[in-house]
Amino acid sequence: MALDRGSQQLHEELQKTSSEDEMLAVEETQRFLAQQAEQAQNFTIRGICVGLAIGILICFSNTYFGLQTGWISGMTMPASLIGFAFFKTISRYLKLPFTPVENVLVQTVATAVGTMPLGCGFVGVIPALNYLLEPEENGPLQLSAGKLILWSLGMSGIPRDGAGNIQAAPQSRAESEDQDKDLAGGSDWKAKIRLLAIAFGVSAVYTLSSYFIPHLHDLPIFGLQLAHDWLWTFNPSPAYAGQGIIMGPATTLHMLLGAVVGWGILSPLAKSRGWATGNVDDWTSGSKGWIVWVSLAIMLADSIISLGWLVLRPIIAHGPQWLKMLREHVRNGSIGRLLGIRRSERGSYTVLASSEQFGSQPSSVSRSRSGLAKGEPPEADAPPAHLIANRTVLMLLILSIAFCVFAIRIVFGSLIPFYAIFLAIVLALLLSVMGVRAQGETDLNPVSGISKLTQLAFALVIPSSNPNAVTINLLAGAISESGALQAGDLMQDLKAGHLLGASPKAQFWGQIIGSAVGAVVSAGVYKLYTNVYKVPGGLFQVPTGYVWIFTARLVTGKGLPHMAWQWAVGAGCIFAALTLLRIKGQGRWWQAWVPGGIAVAVGSSQSPWAP
Repeated sequence: MALDRGSQQLHEELQKTSSEDEMLAVEETQRFLAQQAEQAQNFTIRGICVGLAIGILICFSNTYFGLQTGWISGMTMPASLIGFAFFKTISRYLKLPFTPVENVLVQTVATAVGTMPLGCGFVGVIPALNYLLEPEENGPLQLSAGKLILWSLGMSGIPRDGAGNIQAAPQSRAESEDQDKDLAGGSDWKAKIRLLAIAFGVSAVYTLSSYFIPHLHDLPIFGLQLAHDWLWTFNPSPAYAGQGIIMGPATTLHMLLGAVVGWGILSPLAKSRGWATGNVDDWTSGSKGWIVWVSLAIMLADSIISLGWLVLRPIIAHGPQWLKMLREHVRNGSIGRLLGIRRSERGSYTVLASSEQFGSQPSSVSRSRSGLAKGEPPEADAPPAHLIANRTVLMLLILSIAFCVFAIRIVFGSLIPFYAIFLAIVLALLLSVMGVRAQGETDLNPVSGISKLTQLAFALVIPSSNPNAVTINLLAGAISESGALQAGDLMQDLKAGHLLGASPKAQFWGQIIGSAVGAVVSAGVYKLYTNVYKVPGGLFQVPTGYVWIFTARLVTGKGLPHMAWQWAVGAGCIFAALTLLRIKGQGRWWQAWVPGGIAVAVGSSQSPWAP
């Protein structure tokens, strides 16, 4: 039914009023962002130093926990809280007050340092190269501290996709002030810091005690026979408890399910049927190594389905509209307009309209092409002086690629050819876009799946007859994992900074500094742990290293243990279906009860401790 003239006029007036209100809100947010970005606290020496100090502590923790389980945490919340507590304690001595934008800087630097053990491969790839490569694979590779540092610096320089171009949703000044109040927590911050100090002390005492009394890692609460024959023990490590608190109940329950299935069902089954005849804790002939193949299949199925959906979803949602638009432009002979260019009077092509002319960088084609054309207000963003210039991004992109290639060639020599390095970097750039998108939508960065996809891709490029095929495969996966990790880390930091009005440029350089320092520190921490402890050994079994090496051997044509491929295919099919079910249940209450493939795979590949 058509609207009468009076109703139509009222409707138009309401639309006009709503548009004016939106424009006023955008202008208010723009003023807030400009005011916050001009604060001197956006980039300070003290903020950088405190962020580095916190990041080094996180780096030690992540290396310790990563060598045990392959799992690390960005620790953004603890970094922010510790930084706030430190500056709150010395606030009376500060000439320049500590503000939320400076806390964003501290958090950015700290997480950049703290995630480098994973970004540089020190919890998976490097242990695999150092300890797990066979002589027929030209291994193991012994790398000096200097080469490890050079490798780390090369990985820390891998380009971060979208640096300076990531745009977060706007937030009003009132909402940002609420965030600031939540951060301070009133007088409650002292109680939080006291609790943090107590937890730190308990963990430190346990760690020191377990060094002198190693049996604290393996308490036989299920009986001596189960502990000896099947490795069923209890590890009361506070590190596991803390990591479980950070990950949340859903992920930890899925990991527990993986441990029960892997070590309560598959391990006894493989042993009793003669599929794994060696000792249970033997990675080569025991059920520990046999289970890894099933875990690997689960991980690959989850990764391929999840990342494939990220690619297919916009095509399914907008494909018909894009195809219709393409047909119209072809019919009208205006393909140039579709690409955002027009023919000038002199016959050359020039840019019709860039995002800078609208004062923002729209996040989708539909918004930039249709939304703004319909009069929608542009999204608020930081002032141009505080954004990363495209020229800077391009220059750093070229320099970082060149240094990455240089570092890898110096460290590994002719083991990996130039074309393989360049291909790995290109894949890292493309796949990190998928990682950023996945983290933005699900708060999880699938770096493990991204690295496995790269390993699969390189199996098609590097022939299995190449004596260095396994090494090349490992290095290619490490490059992709590092790129996706750092791109997702920067996106998360920029989102938090945008909500509080921090300068993106300050955050960008803060992460550059943090990544460089973290590369050097993580290499030193890795050397320290591997010199003090046996790797792989009782405490540091580097399960992720075995997953990496087994994946490389699988895709390069190495054989699987007896009956492993049948069970791996079956598990892969089951978790492909479960991953599709999780995708369908996005946002519904029951989704958390559907097991996640990555968490189950990690749980089943760990030794059956019961933390």
